[in-house]
Amino acid sequence: MGILAGRHVVVTRPSGQAAHLATRLLELGAEPVLFPVLEIRDVEDIRPLLDVAIRLDQFDLAVFVSPNAIDKALGIILPRRTWPAGLQAAAVGKISEQALARQGIVNVISPPLRFDSEALLELPELVAVSGKRVVIFRGDGGRDVLGETLVARGAQVEYVTCYRRLRPQRDAAPLLQLWEAGKLDAVTLTSSEGLRNFFDMIGHLGQAWLKKTPLFVSHARIAAQAQRLGLHQTIAAAPGDEGLIEALVQYYESHGTQPNRLPA
Repeated sequence: MGILAGRHVVVTRPSGQAAHLATRLLELGAEPVLFPVLEIRDVEDIRPLLDVAIRLDQFDLAVFVSPNAIDKALGIILPRRTWPAGLQAAAVGKISEQALARQGIVNVISPPLRFDSEALLELPELVAVSGKRVVIFRGDGGRDVLGETLVARGAQVEYVTCYRRLRPQRDAAPLLQLWEAGKLDAVTLTSSEGLRNFFDMIGHLGQAWLKKTPLFVSHARIAAQAQRLGLHQTIAAAPGDEGLIEALVQYYESHGTQPNRLPA
């Protein structure tokens, strides 16, 4: 069955976005434990998004910070109007590129290797932006580094919030029971906000367990936050589900079976 056979791996992606990772784990014999730490909801007031939809032709560049931003923004925009032929789209990551392509938006500016705002900002098209008008589609409370850097480079930037992120109300008891039975082998996390939510949701006992459990994250920024929380068994994987799968396989090929112990 493979190195992951029988291992319980926590999948923390939002409901509706966890199927691919869970399926890959099942294919490798693992037991995915679904525990969403973010809930994606529509914005309560879509008027700012509708206003931007009307003015889309006035922008030179549209940046989507996540697949959620693409789905939520274009779900409002495209039923009401076509995407302007002269409006260049930019996104962070291959999954976002694919999401835009499904909507008929191609030739997207996207970093080829690292999938974050900093990598996007390194591309020539986002360096030479003086005098350009840029709209950034994002969730509520997103990072400001992208917009602030573009403004510093001379661009006119407008943010549009197109979805909300909430912490789910979820009982952590099933995780605690697996930990106590020595059957919770690994946790996967794909955002810094998700890590903060997970840490709070599992309480003090879960936090003690977590410090003894391998934590697989999809970005070095999440790994750094985990270190600050005292989580020293943190493995930074390549972006995306396949990066997490590869890191899990490599880890357990190297470490074999190391049962969890009761927290002190």
